[in-house]
Amino acid sequence: MNEPARKPAVFSVDDPRLVIAAPEEPSPELPAEIDPNLPALAAGAQQAGPAVRWGALFWSALSGLVLLALGLAVTSIVEDLFARSPWLGAAGLVLATLVGVALLAMILREAIGLIRLGTVEALRRRAEAIIESDDREQGRALLSDVLSLTRHIPQLARARARLEGHRADIIDGRDLVRLAERELLTPLDAEARRLVAAASKRVSVVTAISPRAAVDMVFVLLNALNLVRRLAVLYGGRPGPLGVISLFRRVLSHLAITGGVAVTDSVVQQVVGHGLAARLSVRLGEGMLNGLLTARLGLLAIDVTRPLPFYGLPRPALNDLAGSLLRSAEGKGGGAAAGRRAE
Repeated sequence: MNEPARKPAVFSVDDPRLVIAAPEEPSPELPAEIDPNLPALAAGAQQAGPAVRWGALFWSALSGLVLLALGLAVTSIVEDLFARSPWLGAAGLVLATLVGVALLAMILREAIGLIRLGTVEALRRRAEAIIESDDREQGRALLSDVLSLTRHIPQLARARARLEGHRADIIDGRDLVRLAERELLTPLDAEARRLVAAASKRVSVVTAISPRAAVDMVFVLLNALNLVRRLAVLYGGRPGPLGVISLFRRVLSHLAITGGVAVTDSVVQQVVGHGLAARLSVRLGEGMLNGLLTARLGLLAIDVTRPLPFYGLPRPALNDLAGSLLRSAEGKGGGAAAGRRAE
């Protein structure tokens, strides 16, 4: 039962009957209601392992079965060749050995390419973290790793020498990232913009004169894959076929996150302002739009394959590439109109 509340009273500080008790320690606040099953649930969650990845298990098992089937087929062929003639069997064994060595080399090269792509991605994430924290030691470590990544790029020899000379003079981590980006990535960014512009113009021209939509789709896809591979090689990635496919999937995911394939308002204004709808044929208009889509994919591929984020340098914009495409399309439309007038 609760004790009755005491009435207020007056007392003297010097009263010997006054006892000052030690302050009570504050008890931790407990929730109003505690689920009795909560400890058991927590223990079960700790004991439960990660969920089985059935998709990965399926593809791994299927790959193992395919390799076993190929091995048995090759073994059967070699045995049949030995049964027919010893020299045929020896030739088959040599060819099978060469195939195995080549396959092992391809797998090794693909693994190295995937590791380099992971290194590039890790460098970009570390640079973003250093920009947030301004850590000097982390910036110096990042600078060393970026120099190691780009040591096989010959056109960056002077830039690497300048960066080595100024490394000890920089104090802030952000300034180290900015200096590395300006010294090492300025020429690479210029070459990347040239590659994207060339690929978008090529797609624009080929899809404008192609008679089949299926041919357009295949050409655009192959050109996009080749562009992603060349950009990755430019920035030091060196991916294999699987690496290119992985990069292309990341570019498409980035494209979906950043707003799909929509063209910016300024580009639409340029199209309407130049009166291209009245000047160009339908095929030229489709080729121009395909070129703009390729340019957008290329710019997103630069973000994915670049070892450092855009911090000290301006990010390339679609408008910079759209202007050249529009001028090229206008030139083609004017030439076509002049040809029709001559006829």
